[in-house]
Amino acid sequence: MGGSGSKSKGFWPFSGSASGDDPAKDGNEPPLARVRSFPGATPFVFTRRSSMFFDEDGDLAHEFYEETIVTKNGRKKAKLKRIQKNLTPQGIIKLEHPCIHVDFPVILCEA
Repeated sequence: MGGSGSKSKGFWPFSGSASGDDPAKDGNEPPLARVRSFPGATPFVFTRRSSMFFDEDGDLAHEFYEETIVTKNGRKKAKLKRIQKNLTPQGIIKLEHPCIHVDFPVILCEA
């Protein structure tokens, strides 16, 4: 079960070679910043998809709510209704400090 991941097929960006061979077996480990199979691949992440949205007014937030008045048993009560329509995602944002990719296969520091 399992075993059908892309790592075994050689498409994993941090693997040492395009084949499924372990680079540590032949003693030719690639440098950490550059990899033989993908010359432009790096263990660092410089951008990410934002979790914030723009509404019709151009306001930027994670969530938008609208206050509605509900009358129940002759009493008025204010409720917040979440708005999910007419929202535009912020898109890709650049990180201030690069992060290390979660699939980076090397232990950087032992505890």
